[in-house]
Parts: sequence; C-alpha cells; structure tokens
Amino acid sequence: MTITATPPQPRTVVPRRSTLTTGRLPRWSVWVILAGALFAMLAVFGVLAAGSGEDLNIAGWLISSAVLYLAMIFTISAIVESRRKAVDRFVTGVVASAFLIAMVPLISVAVTVVVNGINRFDAEFFSSSMRNVVGEGGGVLHAIVGTVLITGMAALISIPIGLMAAVYLVEYGEGKRLGRGITFLVDVMTGIPSIVAGLFAYALFALFFGPGIRMGFMGSIALSVLMIPVVVRSTEEMLRLVPNELREAAYALGVPKWRTIVKVVLPTSIAGITTGIMLSISRVIGETAPLLITAGFTNSMNYDLFNGRMQTLPVFTYTEYANQGIPPEAYTDRAWAAALTLILIVMVLNLVARLVAKVFSPKTGR
Repeated sequence: MTITATPPQPRTVVPRRSTLTTGRLPRWSVWVILAGALFAMLAVFGVLAAGSGEDLNIAGWLISSAVLYLAMIFTISAIVESRRKAVDRFVTGVVASAFLIAMVPLISVAVTVVVNGINRFDAEFFSSSMRNVVGEGGGVLHAIVGTVLITGMAALISIPIGLMAAVYLVEYGEGKRLGRGITFLVDVMTGIPSIVAGLFAYALFALFFGPGIRMGFMGSIALSVLMIPVVVRSTEEMLRLVPNELREAAYALGVPKWRTIVKVVLPTSIAGITTGIMLSISRVIGETAPLLITAGFTNSMNYDLFNGRMQTLPVFTYTEYANQGIPPEAYTDRAWAAALTLILIVMVLNLVARLVAKVFSPKTGR
C-alpha cells in the first residue's frame, strides 16, 4: 500500500482591525483629535468674542487649536501606543504646523494681489503706457518692456561672469589663495543691501557722465552686482555635486581639462545651474531701490538702454501707490495689477527653470 503525503495547506491570515486596544491608534483618530481640538477652541473663542463684543480672533483660534492638538495627540498616543510613538506623532505635528504657518503669508499675499489686481487685467492695461494719462486708464506696457530689457541685460552680464567664476573656484582655485579671496568676496556681495548696489552703479556712471545721469543700462549694472554672487554660489554647489569619477574617466582617456569641463562637468550639472540662474533672475527682477536711483521712472516708452530714463514694474508699482491722484482708486488698481503682473512673470520663470531642469537633467535609465 502506497501512502501519499498530503502537503500542508497554507494558513489564511486574517488581518486584525486596528482598535484602541491593539497598541496602535487607527488612522482616523488623528483627524478626530484634530477636529475635536478645533471645535473645542472654537467654543472657547466664541464665548470670549461674544462676551467682549468683538469679532472672532481667527489667528488665536488656529494657534490655540494647534497647541491643544499637539498636547492631545501626545497624551493619547503615549497611553495607547508608547512614549516613543507619542514623540514621533508630536514631532510630525510640529513639522506640519510649521509648514502651515509658512504657507499662511504666501497664500495671503497671493490671494490679496489676485483679488486687488484682477480689476485692471484688460487689453488696455497691457497695450498702452502712461503717457499723457491722468486719472483713469493707461497701461503698463512701458514698464514691462523696461523690466525685460534691464533684467535681460543684467542676465547677459551676470551669467557668463558667474559661470566662469564658479568653474575657476571648483576646477582650478581649490585650496589656492586667490580662490579663497574670491569666495570671501562672493560671500560679502551676497549680503550687501540692494540700495548699495544702486549707489555703486550711480557713482560709477556719475564719474563719466556727470551727476543726475539716468539710464536703463545703469539699472542693469546695479542688478548684476546683486545677481553675480547668487549665480556663483548656485553654480559652484552644482559643480561640486558632479562625481570626480567622471572627471578621472575623461582624464584617463586623454581628454584635456578644459574639454572635460565643457563636455562632461557642465552638461552633467546643467539642470541645477539653470535652476540657480532662473532663481537669481527672479531674485533681482523685483528690486525697486537700485532702479529708482539708476534707471529712474518715466511714463513713456523707451527701448534704448543707453539713452534716457526707463520704467520698470517694481518702480511703477511704487510710484502709482505712493503718488496717488484723482481718483485714487485708479492709481491703486494699476499698482495692484502691476504687482500681479510681476508675480506672474516670476512664476513663469520658475516654471521654465523646472522644465529646463527636467529636460536637461542626466538620464539615469537605459
């Protein structure tokens, strides 16, 4: 008689549902605790507001709710789970609260600018200047043209200088006295106030053309003083991320150093370099103080960087809000619309930087 062994049947494991007695809080408990903290503090602040006859203090309510939530989640987690898990949940709550606090001013500024600036987003605003305009009407075309020309010239000046300076610091000046000196000067230039850059450009051109000179190219020089250290620092950090193995492989094949930099190092880090350059442009495009001193302001179109005053969006926003006429609503509407236009330009630049970084980033797959 042949006896056939029956293979053991696999046991079916039924997952247990998380309850308050399994040593782990269910996922929905976090939201329940948060809702409880919000409603509890809403009741407290509602009673206080009703007693004092004032409006509800929304900021105080949210902050108090966050503090109460952190205390509740730590206490409940320590009782049901463990002290280690309670500390983890507490730190997670602190990080999430910090993120929300950081988002409040950003969202507030964005909403305020959109609500106030959308009133003048029309064809006339983007197709006309302020020449011979008093009161209502007019547009911002001359300021957009001036911003593009001045910032573009500043980029043409700053990008080559910043790239070559960063290449020298990483590839040639490592450990040398000149490299340390350049690094120190770049660090100092990173922290100088923008008004100092404007005064430097004005003093430089006043030596050759006399006092009272105003032109768009002076604004480009002032912005390039602010832009160069940002380009140098961002490019330097990206070049340092390139593995030395790539350089050594090129040297082993007999490739000269300059060609290794051009064909290996720069293409490998081009995505990060582009992002840093776009961020540096976004940093200087909204400067007002140096452009007030160097480029001045005008209500007419000016396409010549080397002749006459030139208007820019930050200066236009400042002058429209500071020098209000009749009716004042027309001036404030133009100021808010110009601010919204500047924000949209910066957003487009950041989107372009992300697109370029994605397209030119090194491909890791086959």
